[in-house]
Formats: sequence, structure tokens, C-alpha cells
Amino acid sequence: MSNILVVGSMNMDIVTRVKELPKPGETIHGIGTDFHIGGKGANQACAASRSGAKVAMAGALGTDVFAENIREVLEKDGINTQYIVSKQGPTGMALITINDSGENHIILSPEANYRYEEQEVRQINGSDYDVILLQNEIPGQVNVKVLQLASAAGIPVCVNPAPMTGFDRNLLSQITYLIVNEVEAEELTGMPVHSFDAARQAAQYLLEQGTPHVIITLGSRGSIYLDRTGIWIETPAFTVPSVDSTAAGDTFIGAFIASYFGGNELKESLRYATAASALAVSAAGAYHSIPVESSIRSFLTQVEARNQ
Repeated sequence: MSNILVVGSMNMDIVTRVKELPKPGETIHGIGTDFHIGGKGANQACAASRSGAKVAMAGALGTDVFAENIREVLEKDGINTQYIVSKQGPTGMALITINDSGENHIILSPEANYRYEEQEVRQINGSDYDVILLQNEIPGQVNVKVLQLASAAGIPVCVNPAPMTGFDRNLLSQITYLIVNEVEAEELTGMPVHSFDAARQAAQYLLEQGTPHVIITLGSRGSIYLDRTGIWIETPAFTVPSVDSTAAGDTFIGAFIASYFGGNELKESLRYATAASALAVSAAGAYHSIPVESSIRSFLTQVEARNQ
């Protein structure tokens, strides 16, 4: 079993479904609105925990009605919440609009997530963990401190620098596993990433910036992995009905890290994470769409049976 620390964001996602996404200045009617636990940190922690990892979550919640609900949901998933601190004011929120095709528009309001501080990270014993997961929804200086502490303790760090706004590219050399989607890869490299070949070129560039392992997810096409030793793996996506893509990337990351640091082979872990992401896309919501390990294994077994 892998032992994972996630340092990152926790939000309440307010999700409204619509027939079509609104144009600028247009007012439309929603089909329905739901409240879901979200935030890249919470989503990745959930995905890792539901895939069998031992997970601790670090970050900040507010003092509003959403905070205790989020903490309770995390604990129900077996996630250690001792490193979650309370900050006066609102909990982070995401306003999400999703159309009939599963495409989404997201407005993120960080709130308590951006009041998380370096001094609170120093209270965490990083040497207790096999790997640390970071995103870019908490203050950049906090992520820098986590990377420094991890380096001193010899702990690998997986970073998903999303959203890209404010991400310091100088940090690439301190990241062990960089996981980005095609949009983020293009922002980091300046290269359009619309195919496996283009993704390989972008990944090679990122390796040259100092990151030893790069994964680029390509939505309905799948993902690529490339590392400094020259290992190159293309993992095709599974075809599933697209309901809601909100937590697909976070599900992939959490499931992959749980599987790989849990002792499974690299290629197997990438396929496992791809299956987990497919199941997340085919269900509504963010946090609540993240599948458990038994469902992922069952899905893979069904796919293999159909292919025989």
C-alpha cells in the first residue's frame, strides 16, 4: 500500500447543468444545480484513497457551512485530515457549468485555499510518505516550500500545475513526476499538442527542463509517458459515454500514483489510471464520480473479455 500526502485545494463545487454553454452576455436557464466536494487536492486525495492508498490531506478550509461537510466527506473516504487547518472566512468554491456533451466552464474562487501558509507546511513530517502530490490551487510559495522540504527528505513529488496561471517554470527541475493535459503542456512548451507525436516532442522538451518523468494526458486519445531513460508508453483511452469531465484528470493522477507507488508496474498503472478516468467521465459530479478500485478492476476485466 502506498502512503501519499496531498497538499492542495478543497472546494465546494456548485454545478449547474445546461443544454448548451452560454455565450458572452447571454442569460440561459439551467437544467439543475448540485453541490459536490471538489478542488484538485481533494479530488486527487479521493482518487488515491479509493484506489487503495493510505492518504493524508493538507490544506485550508474556511469557517462556513461547507467546511465541516468537506472534512466529514474526506474522513468518510479514509483520508487523514489532521493537517487541514481552518481559516476565517469562506471555503474555496468552484462555479461549474456543464453542457449535454460533458464540456464545462469553471470559475474558481480560491478563498481559504489561498490563505494556507508556509508555516503550516513546516509542521508536516514529509518523511512519513512515499510521495507527495501538488497542484496549483494554493499559494505558489507554499508549493515551493513543499518541494524544498521534500527534496531535503528525499521524497518524490508529483505536480499537476493546474491552473497554469502563476506557475513558476523554474520549478520544473524540482518536480519528480510532472502530469499535465494537452493545454497545460502547450502553455509550458509553446508547442501545439494535438497528437501522440506532438506530445512526445513536448514531453522531451519538459525532460530537458529537468523533470525526470513526464505524463501528458490527451483526453479522448489517452496519454503518453516519457522519462529520461527513454521509456516511452502510449496508453489509449477507453471509449465511454461522456457525462462530466470535471474530475477526470484528478482521477487519473490519484489512481496512477496509488497504483504505481503501491508496487504495480508502470504500464499497468497507466492503464489502470486511464480506466479510472474513463469511469469518472461517465458519471456526474467531481468528487462523487471518482470510482473505487473494485469498480476499476471490474471495468478492466470487462474490457479484456470483450477484446478476446
